[in-house]
Amino acid sequence: MTVAVYPGSFDPLTNGHMDIIGRALKAFDRIIVGIAVNRSKTPLFSLEERVEMIREVVKDDSRIEVDSFSGLLVDYMKHRNATAVIRGLRAVSDFEYEFQMANMNRKLHPDLETFFLMTGQKYFYVSSRVVREVASLGGCVTGLVPELVENRLLERFGGTP
Repeated sequence: MTVAVYPGSFDPLTNGHMDIIGRALKAFDRIIVGIAVNRSKTPLFSLEERVEMIREVVKDDSRIEVDSFSGLLVDYMKHRNATAVIRGLRAVSDFEYEFQMANMNRKLHPDLETFFLMTGQKYFYVSSRVVREVASLGGCVTGLVPELVENRLLERFGGTP
């Protein structure tokens, strides 16, 4: 069984993330959505809220697991017996950072492979940061995030779901 980890902060989960997950399932038996704890960031949603939201969104697919981790991704991958990292690329600017991370991960864990998936054309401009900003200013994020996430964003910023 091939197990891949799709790591990220997912603050919040977007339809771009869901597109990557769906496409990765064509290549891997199981995907672990690994929510990384990043102490240098102040998230909009708590770790627990993000885990709960993503679990709810993917609950109908037993091939997807949602988990969280702190520390090095390679250590988490060893712990979970995963052999591949899934990373989405939106633009050339994403590639440079991701390329560096993939090579560092390979140095730390030579058996680890990183698979880059280009974000679908429909979502190449969508990022969690942009979604948070638009939602915080009262803009419409319909179609950019799953409905449950949209409702949580509306609740968080004083709108009505």
